[in-house]
Amino acid sequence: MRKRLKNFLPDHAAIHDNRWLRPFASTLLHPRLWHLNRHSAAGAVAVGLFCGLIPGPLQMLGAAVFCVLFRVNLPLALITTLYSNPLTIVPLYVLAFGLGKLALGDGEAEFTAPPDLEGLAFANWIPALTDWMASLGKPLALGLVLLAALLSVSGYVAVKWTWRVWLIRQWRKRQAKGRQP
Repeated sequence: MRKRLKNFLPDHAAIHDNRWLRPFASTLLHPRLWHLNRHSAAGAVAVGLFCGLIPGPLQMLGAAVFCVLFRVNLPLALITTLYSNPLTIVPLYVLAFGLGKLALGDGEAEFTAPPDLEGLAFANWIPALTDWMASLGKPLALGLVLLAALLSVSGYVAVKWTWRVWLIRQWRKRQAKGRQP
């Protein structure tokens, strides 16, 4: 499984050769940030799923900071943040709003539709989306934290379980090969 994942992930030489990241090379080139095992992969998926709900373009920066703090696989966490994108962000926010509304017990809070970005210039998208998120208030804020935590824990458990099942199957195949004459 590790060999398959390594085909998709960049190596640490890309960080070393990047002139913008060179000042942070001592931190970003820590071996545990690039090592891939079931513990670092599960932690990276958890970090990526949690940071994927950070509003705006700060998702990958947040994931990188958490990877350095928790010493989990950096490239996998960065890739995992991509689950929230322009196609999925509105359904995720609707779900987060519902979770927050349920947790607060606020039956009066109403979800308002996101702004129509079609006629706006690209530079005006972020203020329009920020105003929309602010209008949703406490249910959205609490719901985002709850949804991020829920996704993070479920992703961690799913990766640990999947990796373990894969290892057991591989071990059983080796055992079966060893028994054959």
